[in-house]
Amino acid sequence: MSLLRIDASIQGERSASGALADLVIDEVISAHPDMPVVRRHLGQDPLPAGAWSDAVSGGATPEEDRTPAQREALATAVQVATELQQATIAVLALPLYNFGVSQHVKAWIDLVIAGTPQGARLLEGTPTVLVTTRGGAYGPGTPREGWDHNTDYLRRILVDIWGADLTVVEREFTLVGVNPALDQFTDLAAAIRTEAEQAAVDAGAMLGLEVAALAGSVRNHGGQGAPQLTSAP
Repeated sequence: MSLLRIDASIQGERSASGALADLVIDEVISAHPDMPVVRRHLGQDPLPAGAWSDAVSGGATPEEDRTPAQREALATAVQVATELQQATIAVLALPLYNFGVSQHVKAWIDLVIAGTPQGARLLEGTPTVLVTTRGGAYGPGTPREGWDHNTDYLRRILVDIWGADLTVVEREFTLVGVNPALDQFTDLAAAIRTEAEQAAVDAGAMLGLEVAALAGSVRNHGGQGAPQLTSAP
């Protein structure tokens, strides 16, 4: 059993999404202190920009004719896909950037898809928490309603394509206190932050219960984890 954590913030220790993900994981680890955590930080250690095109072209090339770049890209694609497939639970901290997913997240998603047999649902039934943050406000009635092209896209990928059992924890107005133009929303932002932090704690507690239930099922019925992916399309 293992917990997969994916981060994508470029804010380092100031990451709002990372702070919420910490709360989720703290709850899990407090209940299951021996739970291994597999971590990938797409913001601090980005995947190679050209890896996706090399993986796609490599997948269409006979193995003996692949270039070193294609071989490396395909190996990376299988690795990131396998990380998802082998996760017992997953916590994905993926903030909104420039009204959509960051380039780092898109590169990761594209590589995962390149490293996955067509139709494979890597997170089928896997308890997954998506933590996402937004600097401003994008909800109904706001000036930028409909501008969040991050959250719904991630739902489509995580649930519709990969089959995750998804819980979303979100926080808006993370730039209040940073951007003076948003100072009028200080009280609202504080309330939103408190609500998001409680949602993160609750999501972590839920994951802890899921792990306990899964562990009990394994003890009672036996079983093996998903086989590791060994080839890309």
